[in-house]
Amino acid sequence: MRKISDFILLCSVLVLFSGCAVKVGVDANQTLSDSYKELKNVLTHGDWLVIRGIHESDNFIAGATNMPLSHAAIYDANTDEAIEADGSGVHTTALKDFLAKSQRVMVIAPIWANEQTRAAAVSKARDKIGLNYNYTGLIGLDTPNSFYCTQLAIDAYKEAIEASPPQNPLPHVVKPGQMYHWGRIIYDSGAVK
Repeated sequence: MRKISDFILLCSVLVLFSGCAVKVGVDANQTLSDSYKELKNVLTHGDWLVIRGIHESDNFIAGATNMPLSHAAIYDANTDEAIEADGSGVHTTALKDFLAKSQRVMVIAPIWANEQTRAAAVSKARDKIGLNYNYTGLIGLDTPNSFYCTQLAIDAYKEAIEASPPQNPLPHVVKPGQMYHWGRIIYDSGAVK
């Protein structure tokens, strides 16, 4: 009986924290796609894109984590894409499409970011394309060769993090709304209306 209750608890927690795990259609009427030109002026290769998505799952994750942001990705300026992990796994999304599923966007320059580490981080994130989504990682149980959204963004800078550990240690599970603790906010479109 204990195994069944543990399984039910695990499933409940996975559903609770899987906001960035769900990939659904985009409602272009509620988006930041008009901010594309403005963002292009501030975005740098290797920046983190942290958003509040437009889907019910994004609302759920923001409520469950008590934070206003629900998803994260890393920006590739060479291809104008966000490298992200969601329910379909690690993949790229054109920046305009990424913005189309956002009602708020924050651009964060990781504290480890410089020209060299940015290039290495984007390359490392690109190497993860095609890997699975890490559902169990959302509760701190890592599955090898799989990533959830913030785990991918943080892992991209892993070597730089190990070389220069932050004064504010990274928790085992990083929520999208916590990403600014390890970076400098370059742009914030503002609170969700």
